[in-house]
Amino acid sequence: MTTGTSLPEFRLFDASGSEHLFPTGRPTVLCFAKHDCPTCELSMPLLLRMHEAFGDSVDVWAVSQDAEGEPTLIEEFGTSMPVLDDSSLAVSWNYGIETVPTIILTDGRGEELGRWWGFARDDWRGLVGRLESLTDLEPPAVDWDTYPEARPGCGSRSLEPGLYERLSADSAESPLRARRVDVADGDDVMEFLFDKGLTDGLPVVPPTPERVLRMLSGTQRHAQDVVAMVPPNLATVTVEKIAINAVMAGCRPEYLPVVIASIEAVCTDDFNIHGVMATTMGAAPVVVVNGPIRQRLGINMGLGCLGQGTRSNATIGRALRLVLRNVGGAKPGGTERSTFGSPSKFTLAFAEWEERSPWVPLHVERGFEPEDSVVTVYALSGGPSLVVDHRSRTAESLATSIALVVRGIQDPRAQARGDVLVVVSPEHVDTLHRDGWTKNDLREAIQGATSIGLRHPDLATPKVPELDYIHLVVAGGEAGKYTAIFEGWVRDVGSVPTSRKIED
Repeated sequence: MTTGTSLPEFRLFDASGSEHLFPTGRPTVLCFAKHDCPTCELSMPLLLRMHEAFGDSVDVWAVSQDAEGEPTLIEEFGTSMPVLDDSSLAVSWNYGIETVPTIILTDGRGEELGRWWGFARDDWRGLVGRLESLTDLEPPAVDWDTYPEARPGCGSRSLEPGLYERLSADSAESPLRARRVDVADGDDVMEFLFDKGLTDGLPVVPPTPERVLRMLSGTQRHAQDVVAMVPPNLATVTVEKIAINAVMAGCRPEYLPVVIASIEAVCTDDFNIHGVMATTMGAAPVVVVNGPIRQRLGINMGLGCLGQGTRSNATIGRALRLVLRNVGGAKPGGTERSTFGSPSKFTLAFAEWEERSPWVPLHVERGFEPEDSVVTVYALSGGPSLVVDHRSRTAESLATSIALVVRGIQDPRAQARGDVLVVVSPEHVDTLHRDGWTKNDLREAIQGATSIGLRHPDLATPKVPELDYIHLVVAGGEAGKYTAIFEGWVRDVGSVPTSRKIED
């Protein structure tokens, strides 16, 4: 705030319960301070002298930031000078107080005439001179030589971690618009969220305004930007609502752009998230991450990448699922009709280990630049089924093992099924690479070995309808000759894998 600014009105109370309204109609000196600040203690006696000398014509108030239960300025400087209670810090926040003491001089209409921070002897002498000229009253006798030339102030309580976020969330400039629900002090917040059906069966992090605001710091998008319409309710989902569910899932703010891109991808006609969640097969959206963001967020692409233990993997996939549940309304027993369900309905997100792969990364195959960060979502109805092959020493032998497992998914007699996601371990990809096999070589081998039906080989039906329905990525630990097979949901009348670039 600068000189000439009209300051916000406020109403505060002093220790006796007397109400004080600002502006007052008279020139006013406001001193924001707290008890544990040495520079505030240095300034308060001078403020008292200002009150005694000019109080007939000027309102001189100390505005205390002391929290309930702490020693207060009132106890240390209990005088006839009003010491107002701003322990809620609402006035300190609205006035942009960053340092205490901060002294503000205003006119009777509440327009700012000057503002000073910390302690500077010349500033105080200048303030006395201005008050003298405003009032024609005799200034106080002050031995200025006994005061230091300057002393820095202390940090305002309104900037303390936790308090800052609460004040930001409660301020008029807050981007938050979602309905707030008050939970009684005696209620267990976790049990309240369970009772309201807002969890996936596991505890969630309570989405307080402070946490949601902190989550929103992870994206440059405005909180009220509409990201998608989420089936089956066709509910509008904003960045704020995604952030709320990301908090509940346990995400860090920097994960939010990945969650947003995942929501954009699944809420397309091609992906058909309504069908994915409603099918009795138990399909679920699975997120594969590519590009530089993998390292920046620490998304697991190595040992244990399909399982528990990595916060980014677990919470990104879970946040996506919670948005579909809490915003879209996809809940078991409602539109979600999976016969058995699936552990992947809690979460499944991982990254491709591009650096360990001799092949073109998934996102580059799908038309993006290598430096792009991308999510690709699949509707997977089963898996992983492990190909456990420690014996094959050639690419052809290993490809046959992989194909035989692919042939058995869903029903060994059923052909022309949907997409297949094949996650090849580093040891297996080394075997394939030694024989110079490309991704298409492996796809063709899977097609050939899974084709059954008519006697003429050219008329046989493969397990997977098209070569590009076989999706290959490299991930997993360095040790272990395994490949993981995920079976997709039906393709032509079901779901098409979809990719979206991740934007901050």
